[in-house]
Parts: sequence; structure tokens; C-alpha cells
Amino acid sequence: MDSRPENAVNGLKPTISVYSEYLSNRISSCFPAAASYLSKFSNFYRGNSSGTSKRRRRKTCLPLPFPSSSPESSMVVCEASKVVGVLEDIMECIFLNMHYIQKNLEYWQSKAQGSNAKKAYFMICERGPYAFFNGTVQLISDCVGEGSGVQHTYCLASSYISERINFLSSLRYHLATFLAQIYMKVDKAGEELVKDPEKSLSSLLVDMNDLFLKLEASIGHFHAVRQQSSSVDDSYSFPLIFEKLPEVNQEGSQWTACEITDAINLIYQNMNRLNRYLASIVTIHRKPRRVTRYWIPYTCGIVGISICSLWLLRHSSLVGSSDIDNWIREAKESTVSFWNDHVEQPLISIRDDLFYTFRKRHKGAMEPEEVQLTADSLHRMLQAFTEQTKGDKAPPNATDQEMLEIVMMRYEKELMHPIQNLFGGELSRALLIQVQKLKLDIEEAMLELDQILRANEINFAILAALPAFFLSLLVIMLVRAWFKQDKKAEGRGRVARIQRRLLIVEVERKIMQLESYKDQGQEKDAQCMLGLALYYLDRLYCAVEGHARATGEWISLRQDIIDLAKPDLQTAHKLRITSRMERIYDCLLPLPIRQ
Repeated sequence: MDSRPENAVNGLKPTISVYSEYLSNRISSCFPAAASYLSKFSNFYRGNSSGTSKRRRRKTCLPLPFPSSSPESSMVVCEASKVVGVLEDIMECIFLNMHYIQKNLEYWQSKAQGSNAKKAYFMICERGPYAFFNGTVQLISDCVGEGSGVQHTYCLASSYISERINFLSSLRYHLATFLAQIYMKVDKAGEELVKDPEKSLSSLLVDMNDLFLKLEASIGHFHAVRQQSSSVDDSYSFPLIFEKLPEVNQEGSQWTACEITDAINLIYQNMNRLNRYLASIVTIHRKPRRVTRYWIPYTCGIVGISICSLWLLRHSSLVGSSDIDNWIREAKESTVSFWNDHVEQPLISIRDDLFYTFRKRHKGAMEPEEVQLTADSLHRMLQAFTEQTKGDKAPPNATDQEMLEIVMMRYEKELMHPIQNLFGGELSRALLIQVQKLKLDIEEAMLELDQILRANEINFAILAALPAFFLSLLVIMLVRAWFKQDKKAEGRGRVARIQRRLLIVEVERKIMQLESYKDQGQEKDAQCMLGLALYYLDRLYCAVEGHARATGEWISLRQDIIDLAKPDLQTAHKLRITSRMERIYDCLLPLPIRQ
């Protein structure tokens, strides 16, 4: 192989977006003359950007299982940074492709769980106008001819959906197996890198190339079977063929820097080919785009908007009508009126009540001074009556209740001869004292009632402001929902927490299936389960990092995730880790149930 500059190694990188690779491939196939120009431009851009800035990577990714406990291992990883970068790019490439496949697979699985009516509706109404007209014509012809058009549509929909589920499941199986094999190779090579880094680097590159060739054989065989039995209209534009390392490089015990560079370049070429191939075949079996699925509502919306536009045009000033201007003026006046009546005035009323209610308390119907005057008058009347009745001066510390008892005792005696004592006795005087006592009781009750009414003036003002309060509460709830919206597993709401806990459930399920396949001796299926567990751990790793850093749990949680990814760790220990994660870490706890 020809030697190449070292900066070319950093310039090579995998294609992050499968859409861009697919688009580039289609342009090259449709316009062969532009293929060489695109290739030169891409190489020029990569070569220049690699020398001036670091290659942009995904925000976060599941770490590689390199030893990090000793300083020697850190030095080895620094020396082998090129190979480490290649391995990280391979992992990132597989994770992104598996995530793209998983999203489409989950969509088709949800469709498969629906009823026959929903499947038929999907086949006719959610695959675009062309499928709508063809499906409608076929359904009518089957109903008229054989009378079993609906059943035929059900069978066709089930076959259509199951075919995509089988394809994506098989493709995910091979990619998960490939991911597990790479991870196990890196896990085994980690210890060897510490002991003999020069020989281990070359051996690791050879192993990566062999794994790519195994992936080519598995997906290529699957591709051939698909071409023979697939009912998909589109065909694959090119087969998957990887480059192979020369035999001279595979046999050497120690490689030169140029040979390592060439091997890394070859691995990047294989990664790009894998991305382009997956982009082309997954796009054929992907879920319909949103515009395709909802083309009927969108069409009705466009028609409705067109009709409304014509109607507005008829009432606009462009055709000499002032209806729209009048409607705008009336809407503005109504909005201002609503604001004044239900927002501004209630708020002003609350402000006035808060500032002036307690200042106006001395202007009530009954004042404490008036009640005190009546109480003093009653006290003097009782004191004079007691002194006259007993013929002695009343004690200075006698209470009104004691003196009132004397009055009542005298009153009872006087009632024995009411007519005589009314004119010549103390009966009339005792009656007047009781009237005075009744007046004092009434004034005290009125004073308490007045205080209660004054205290509730603020409550009445708040009741008047309830429309403004509910309007403000509604706005706050909408703003809160907007800023706290659940962004899948990375969000902050209840749905995001549920998604993160479901990722742990998937990890537990794959770990248990991995142990079951190992016990049965099914090594290939066990590798697939390990790859799927790594995929869900990567999603969990990306979802919890921001939340765990905010709560200070990231160091411990990160180590638990790395331990779950270790292939040689016992299953019982892994299940204990997942159980602890669900109970301890705040970002994985369920939100309390709202009462």
C-alpha cells in the first residue's frame, strides 16, 4: 500500500446521517459525471477540516471497555489514540444505524398489534395518493368480482407489515451480533494493550477487518434471500462488499506507521460502505414519512385554507370591501374590553383593598368607643343600685356580674308585688338596668359582626379577580408545559422518566435472554442479545448523563452502566445493579402519583 499523511487518518470519519449518505449515493447513480466531483469535494473538505479542528462526534456514547485503573493503561490508550478513535467511530456508526432501524421496527410492530380494520386503513389511506387510488380500485374490483375484497386487503396488509418486521429484525440481529463481537474483541484486547501495545494494535486492526468481512457474509446472504423472495417494489442498488487487508499486513508481527494508517483508512472505507448500504435498504423498508401518513388531513387542510383565502379575498380591501377592517376593529375593541373588565379592574380592586381596607376600619357602623361608653354607664348604674340597696358603699373591686346578681335578686323580690313596687319600689329601676345590659350585648355583637365584614372585604375583592387569576394560571401552565416538554428519554417530565425506566427493563430482559442462550449453547443468539443490551445501555447512557450530572450522581451511575456492559460479569450481579439503579438514582425514580 502507498503511504499517506497522518492527517488523512483524522480526516476520515463515518457518515453520521444515513440520509445524507443515501442522497449522495442516489445523486451519484443518477448523475455519474457528478460522482467524481462530489468525491473530490468531500475529500478536500475532510482533509482541510481535520488539520484545523477536531472531528465532530456525537454528544455522548457508551465508553469502550479499555482498562483505566492503572497509569500504564492510560499511556497505552494515548499512544493508540488513532485506533481508539477508529473503534469509537465504529461503535458510534453501529449505534446510530441500530437506532434508526429500531425506530422503524417499533413503528411496524405497533401497526402489527392493531386490528384488521386499522391495518386496512393504513394500506389504503396512509401510504400516499397513489396507494390510495390503487387500493380503492383493487378493493372495489375484488368486492365486485370475488366478494372477498376486505379479507384480501386484510391479508395484504398483514403480509406487508410482517415482511418489514422480519427484514428489520434480521438486520438488527446481524448488526447487534457485529456490535457484540467488536465489544468483546476490544474487551479482550484491553489487557493485551497494556502488556504488548505494538503487537496488540495490529492484531486488533486485523480482527476488526475480519469482523467486517463476517458482517458482509451474513448481510450479503440475507440480501440474496431478500432479492429472491421479497415483494418490495424497489430493489437494492448495490451489494455490500468490503475491502480486505492484504495478506502481507495480516502476517506481520509489527507494523509500520504507514501500514497502520492504511489499515485505518480501509476500515473507514468499509464503514462508509456499510452506512450507504444500510441507508439504501432501510429506506425501502422504513415507515412512511409524516407527510405520506397524513396526506389526507393535509390535503383537506390545504383545500380548507384555499377556500378561506378566497373568502377572505372577497371581503378584503383588494376587492373594495371593508369587512375585514371592521372585523379587526371589533376584535380589538372586544379584546380591550375583556382586558379591562376581567383583568385590569379586578387587579386594581385587589390592590386598593389591600392598601385601604385597614385604614377605613374606624368608619364602621359600630365603633369600640361607643361600646365602651355603654359599658361604663351600665357599671355606674349597677354600682349606684348596689349601694342604695345594701346601704353601704360597694367594694371597689366588685365586678359587673356580681352587682348584676344583686340587681336580679332585688328584681325577683320586687316582682312579688309588681303594681305596688312599680310606682313605689325599685322595679322600674331594675328593668331599666336590664335594658341597658341588653343594649350593651347588642352593641358588642354588632361590633364583632362589623369586624368580620371588614376582614372579608379582601376576600370579596379576590372573588372579583378570579377570572384574571384563572387566566394567569392557564398561561403559566402552558408556558411550563412548553419548557418542560418530554423529549423522549432525555426530557424532564413523567413520560421521560417512564422511558428511562423502560430502557432499564429492556436491559434486564436482554441480560436474562443472554444467560438463557448461553445455557442452551446458542452462541450466535447470545452475541445478539449482548449487542442489543449494549444498544439499550448506550441509549440509557445518553439519556441520563445530563440529569445525573445535575444531581451529582453521574460518576456512580456511569460506573454502573459500564459494569452492565461487561461481557464477563455474572448475570446475578448485573441484575442487582439494575435493581439498585431503579431504587437509588433520582433521574430513574418514578415521579410521585398525583392525588
